[in-house]
Amino acid sequence: MNTLAVDCKQVIVIDDEAMIRDSLNQLLSLEGYQVQCFNEPVSALSKINRRFNGVVLSDINMPKMDGLVFLEQVKAFDSELPVIFLTGFADVTVAVKAMQLGAYDLFEKPLNEQLLDCIARACEKRALVMENRALKLAVEKTSAPGVRILGETVQMQQMMHLLNAVIDTPADVMIEGETGTGKELVARYLHDQSNRSSSNFVAINCGAVPEQLIESELFGAASGAYTGATQSRQGKFEFAQGGTVFLDEIESTPASLQVKLLRVLEERKVTPVGANIAIDLDIRIVAATKVDLLALVEKGDFRADLYYRLNLVKVSIPALRDRKADIPLLFKHFSSIAATRFHKPPAPLSSEILQRLLSYQWPGNVRELRNQAERAVLLGVELAFPNTSLSNGNDLSQDLSLAEKVSFYEQSLIEEALERHQGSIKDTMNTLQIARKTLYDKMSKYALNRDMFTD
Repeated sequence: MNTLAVDCKQVIVIDDEAMIRDSLNQLLSLEGYQVQCFNEPVSALSKINRRFNGVVLSDINMPKMDGLVFLEQVKAFDSELPVIFLTGFADVTVAVKAMQLGAYDLFEKPLNEQLLDCIARACEKRALVMENRALKLAVEKTSAPGVRILGETVQMQQMMHLLNAVIDTPADVMIEGETGTGKELVARYLHDQSNRSSSNFVAINCGAVPEQLIESELFGAASGAYTGATQSRQGKFEFAQGGTVFLDEIESTPASLQVKLLRVLEERKVTPVGANIAIDLDIRIVAATKVDLLALVEKGDFRADLYYRLNLVKVSIPALRDRKADIPLLFKHFSSIAATRFHKPPAPLSSEILQRLLSYQWPGNVRELRNQAERAVLLGVELAFPNTSLSNGNDLSQDLSLAEKVSFYEQSLIEEALERHQGSIKDTMNTLQIARKTLYDKMSKYALNRDMFTD
């Protein structure tokens, strides 16, 4: 998980002597460290938290707060932050006390080369601590209830690291990805795993709402704002208060609405159509696009100011053809879900089928793979993978029709009821609320026999 590692090159220096601060600043800057200097500990404490990826060099004897008190306060919120003490007085009692409180090391002034070696070791330790915390957070996010994003390739681990880094920040997010890569899944992950999860997640397809209705749909409308508006209507933005608004296909937003949307994003206020009073908003915007928005900006088809406002944090979802090592994991996952839903055994993944899955280019991305896994469970491998499909870019068999899906779902419900009632026709009729003849007709259609479900 090297993608989670962050280089530790920050050092905070605390000393009430300007000459010492200047000397350390010059020495450490030449060694490539980012140095912040303070003449007393109180100011330094405001710059230190559990996310600080660096080490602290501090004098012990200082007028406002001595180093030992400072160390106690640091260890209260982060026991693993390395604090190296500098002292002009070789007091054994103070040194012992410092080490008991958790100091990383102690050096007597004047300083020598051994200090640089100590700082390097302390930075390595801090980097390891930060990496372990990031790994633990990633595991917690993955195992927590709610949406899960599967993928073990480097591209997916990098994406997950970015998502987890911004998940609880107020920053708006732009998701880029081809059709079928899972843009809404990523948006739901950002919501479900964040501190906004208790509030609403509101998804809006900007290309599916009629242009004449989209403004009232997003912002709401006051009573009498337009013909037929007999009562006030709450907009999607207000409904998502405290939560997340997902704007899918943001590139389809009408030009007339883009300037109003920009104002809402900047002011975090919305004024319903026909109203005069603005409503304060506490929402996070997650936008998604399957096209190159910057190219649209350059052509004049999308506002540049709105693009840069939305593009504060950009998450790019890799296409499935660019992370083919994840295909076995995803296929088994989708196959397992389909098997549970339709009461069928999971589709076997032989080496031949796997090779054909890996050689295919997946223009429909993960959505297409999911459909193929469902077909393999419902129809069997031979029908789902005919010899002509999955070969060097040939089109896959089309997705199941609505009639096929309804038929398979109906069969699974009948099987489930018969199994629950151990083949009892009467109890199955009552559960499904259908006539005896209808049940027999459907059992005959699906080649089901009550003896298959009796002990």
